Amino acid sequence: MTVVLNILLFCFILGLLVTVHEFGHFIFAKKAGIYVYEFSIGMGPKLFGFKRKNDETAYSIRLLPIGGYVHIAGEDVEEDSDVPQDKRLNNKTFTQRFLVMIAGAMNNFILAIILLLVSGFIFGTPGTKPIINELVKGYPAYGVLEKGDQILEINGKKTSTWDDVLLDLQLIKSNKDVKVKVKDNQGDVKTFTLKPKEIEVDGQKYYKLGIANTQENERGFISTLKYTAIKFYSSIKTMFRVLGNLFVGNIGLNSMSGPVGIYNVVGEQAQYGISKIIDLIILLSINVGFINLIPFPAFDGGKVLFLIIEKIRRKPVSSRVENTIHNIGFVLLMGLMLIITVNDIFRIF
Repeated sequence: MTVVLNILLFCFILGLLVTVHEFGHFIFAKKAGIYVYEFSIGMGPKLFGFKRKNDETAYSIRLLPIGGYVHIAGEDVEEDSDVPQDKRLNNKTFTQRFLVMIAGAMNNFILAIILLLVSGFIFGTPGTKPIINELVKGYPAYGVLEKGDQILEINGKKTSTWDDVLLDLQLIKSNKDVKVKVKDNQGDVKTFTLKPKEIEVDGQKYYKLGIANTQENERGFISTLKYTAIKFYSSIKTMFRVLGNLFVGNIGLNSMSGPVGIYNVVGEQAQYGISKIIDLIILLSINVGFINLIPFPAFDGGKVLFLIIEKIRRKPVSSRVENTIHNIGFVLLMGLMLIITVNDIFRIF
């Protein structure tokens, strides 16, 4: 029964993120007067579909809850002669096209902000300052650092939030000395050198200092607004840092998760209640928005890049060339997704 509930919850979360994202593209396309062929949630064979009166758009739900799309006129290489020129995306203004392209990611960001506010008002908000409130016995930080110390730097990198600290701790890949700069309760700044402890979990080696965050949640209107702003900014900042570390090889592909990995995380978080599920949706929504804005072919950011190139050149890139590049990008992404999925399966078993 638990497996069935986890699958349903997984489908709900993925469906929600996709629906919100695609609705952004859809609503801005409609506002710009662009002809929309289909608004689909899911991929693969159609399970259900309908059309509204005086509306050209077909609304569909498809079998696989791993994506979705909005099919609009003016995106394809082949032009549809039945659609008037003024209803095609490629004939709209720069601003209209730009808004259509980024609207999906913006919707994901808006969803994350709304859920941050809702979660904060209902469950309270944890502190964002990296102030140590728990040290794990048997690990290097125990007996050296103290509760109440605020972590200022790890290996020379400034840490302003717990997100910064957690990422820096995850980037420790050996038992080489780690320098931790802290400010204690008296305001004195000190630097300590700690040697991470190597542990092994399911055949995977990790290096830990023994620093934990178990702060009590704060409540109140102001604290919720403040937390929402700081957490959203911190999450975007963390995504930039993760992307940079992936690029230089500090983070491997085995650290990434696809649908199988996300399903596994959904099952784990469901055990801790609705607040953790909301936290997961927030994280995934920010991730979906951020990743889609990366200027890589097949992503929304890749389409924006071609739009900007067109603006600079004052003439569009050949639609056939652009579509070929996007198709190559899509194949590469599917290959990456396959590798990540295989890693997820091996990690589970």
